[in-house]
Amino acid sequence: MLTAVTQTGASISAEVLGALNSLSWVRAEVEPPESDLNPIAPEMKEIIWGFGPYVVFALLLIFVLFPKLKQGMDARYESIRSDHEQADAMRAAARAEVAEYEAQLASVKAEAAAIVDAARQQLEGERQEALASLNARLADERAAAAAENDAARAAVRDQIQSAVADVAGRAGELATGRAPSADVVSRVVNEVMAR
Repeated sequence: MLTAVTQTGASISAEVLGALNSLSWVRAEVEPPESDLNPIAPEMKEIIWGFGPYVVFALLLIFVLFPKLKQGMDARYESIRSDHEQADAMRAAARAEVAEYEAQLASVKAEAAAIVDAARQQLEGERQEALASLNARLADERAAAAAENDAARAAVRDQIQSAVADVAGRAGELATGRAPSADVVSRVVNEVMAR
């Protein structure tokens, strides 16, 4: 089927060629628009209805949403700042506690060192006293032993002198054939034992 479209003046008509050309309902006429407007340019009411929601949203954003957002951001900033201040305060408190602990530890160490030194000095004093006491006792025992030894020597000396005198006298008598005098033998034995 063949169609042809023609435009004449204010009316547009389409004609169907061929067998359908005789039908009257095929011819359609379209009314032209009232004025020659640009089909892309919007009307004023469309601009108002299109721009209105943006204005309402901007006003809502400026006066309602942004202040709430700013309040939330300020509250969050204050919360973070207070958390930082609390952390700094806790850190300073912990450092103070550590310094106090170290000071107490140093004082305890000093006290322990003083106690150990006092105990060491006391033990040294007791040791010196014990040594002095022991040395004095040993000196007394030595003196007593020396006195006993001297007394024993003195007791034995007389016996040894008389035994040596008897032996020397008998030896002199056997050697010379006569008995030497007791005074001479006793004087010789005393001189020999005195050396």
